[in-house]
Amino acid sequence: MIRSTTVVGVTRDGQTSLAADGQVTFGEATILKRSARKVRRIAGGRVILGFAGSVADAQALSDRLEIKLDAHGGSLRRAAVEFVKDWRTDKILRQLNAMILAADSEGMLLLSGDGNVIEPDEGVAAIGSGGPYALAAARSLVRHTSLTAEAIARESLLVAAEICVYTNDQIIQENLPLTSS
Repeated sequence: MIRSTTVVGVTRDGQTSLAADGQVTFGEATILKRSARKVRRIAGGRVILGFAGSVADAQALSDRLEIKLDAHGGSLRRAAVEFVKDWRTDKILRQLNAMILAADSEGMLLLSGDGNVIEPDEGVAAIGSGGPYALAAARSLVRHTSLTAEAIARESLLVAAEICVYTNDQIIQENLPLTSS
């Protein structure tokens, strides 16, 4: 079993930041890669995605989401609902094993193959092996500091890297301004 990733997203003060660690782990003790890129831009840079799970599955799902974005005029919310319907009901797609955090200028969504399209509480979401650790750290930082979305995402991943053996401190981030906060 390949375990990979911690991805965290934070929306705050007119900005959304998605950040992911770079570690890909095989089995219980082998690090295959320290600098994998698990956050990327699609739709001409208007949408940022973070992936947890199988890389090939995440890529296939990302390509499908981009098709839905094109079909729905770039609206992430509309595209996400249609995309997740397909993911849940299509015989081939429902076998794909990944979770996605997606953000555009209007906000952030968590997408999963079980049919969920979730807008996170407090503008904070996390997925992957170290997701619970990063989520806890990010929520605390949102509640008790005035740090930016970018700084909170980075710091919460660093906390997760100190706790989760499947998470490292090689962080890649993408940021987007929001049209309304």
